[in-house]
Amino acid sequence: MSRLTYPAVMHLWRFCIKLSRMSSAPQRIVRERRQYNQWVASQTLEDYALRYTASSARKSSFRVGNTALGPIAFLACEAIGAAMTISYGFPNTLWAIVVFSILMFAIGLPIAYYAAKYGVDIDLLTRGAGFGYLGSTVTSLIYASFTFLLFSVEASILSVALQLLLGIPLAAAHLLSALVVIPIAIFGVSLISRVQIATQPVWISLQFLPILYIAFKHPTTISDWTHYAGAGGAASVNLPMLGAASSILLSLLPQIGEQVDYLRFLPAAERRSSSAWWTALIATGPGWVLVGGFKLLAGSFLVVLALNHGVASEDASQPMRMYVIAFQEALGSPTAALVLTGLFIIVCQLKINVTNAYAGSIAWSNFFSRLTHSHPGRVVWLVFNVLLACCSWRSAFSMRSTAFSAFMRISPPAGSVRSRRIS
Repeated sequence: MSRLTYPAVMHLWRFCIKLSRMSSAPQRIVRERRQYNQWVASQTLEDYALRYTASSARKSSFRVGNTALGPIAFLACEAIGAAMTISYGFPNTLWAIVVFSILMFAIGLPIAYYAAKYGVDIDLLTRGAGFGYLGSTVTSLIYASFTFLLFSVEASILSVALQLLLGIPLAAAHLLSALVVIPIAIFGVSLISRVQIATQPVWISLQFLPILYIAFKHPTTISDWTHYAGAGGAASVNLPMLGAASSILLSLLPQIGEQVDYLRFLPAAERRSSSAWWTALIATGPGWVLVGGFKLLAGSFLVVLALNHGVASEDASQPMRMYVIAFQEALGSPTAALVLTGLFIIVCQLKINVTNAYAGSIAWSNFFSRLTHSHPGRVVWLVFNVLLACCSWRSAFSMRSTAFSAFMRISPPAGSVRSRRIS
């Protein structure tokens, strides 16, 4: 080994002294960073975004179950069921919904059970299930993308209703649809649960009563519905059409993640009432497909009713259009039908988009904390998720761009456009 010379030793000594002075120098703390840290420290705002849910926050099976029931109100189910019926007919739509419901229940049951048992969200659940660090990060990205895309689709439905009811410009309706959810979602499940429970009676009554009334008062509408063959004239189950319809429904698979974001607040195992715990878990976990399946069938039924009222097929699948006709059939008053339809759509879309914003904030928190190794707080990613949805509104709204003009358009006489029946 070569010997150290005196100049080399002195140079090394001076370097060590300089390094020690640098490490002891005062550090500059950025104020915004301090504020972000305060947000992260508040579990009311943070809602256990990056870790398992603490036992102290897991209190009531009834409250959590009712909160998790709220997101199932989303009207995209009716729109999807209607579009499938027009394209593939009643037989293929019915069996696609049956296959989808069975598959989603089987997939969702273990996911919901382990998330509720251990109080973890989808990110921690996938990592613990063997996806690994990278796999769970990609899963969070996919799930986060689902939340803001669904947010934009659901908000476009709400924007049409607001434009029609209030007469405001569509851009203002978009902005209002987005901003209204932030003050609710920012405080996490504690405030969201209150909103979901308070709006539950309005949603359930307006969801079921008009459809049940029409079905019992006008039984011929059931016959028209079950004999509707669709654009393809499918008189029976057609396997390619069944497969195509089922593939559309698979886009709803990530919905179990939004249910899990609430079910992780179910009481811990040692504190739970067995019957109440399992009822909440099954009914609002994998059981979301039961209500979701009904809503898909409701959309299928209402679109045939709309077609029989002379609505063009390209307009009939709009939720606003379908429910105006349903309420008008039940009440006989166009004004009352319009008011109740507007109230129904506002309640439904508020319930789902509060959840979309909240679930997206958790998913983005997990994704970016892995990617950047920093976490400014769930509130930041809540606003980020809503802004992403606003940016994607143009493409999402194109699916429903004719809704307002179609509603205001004078409909052709009843009977001029009839559903195609199976002969």
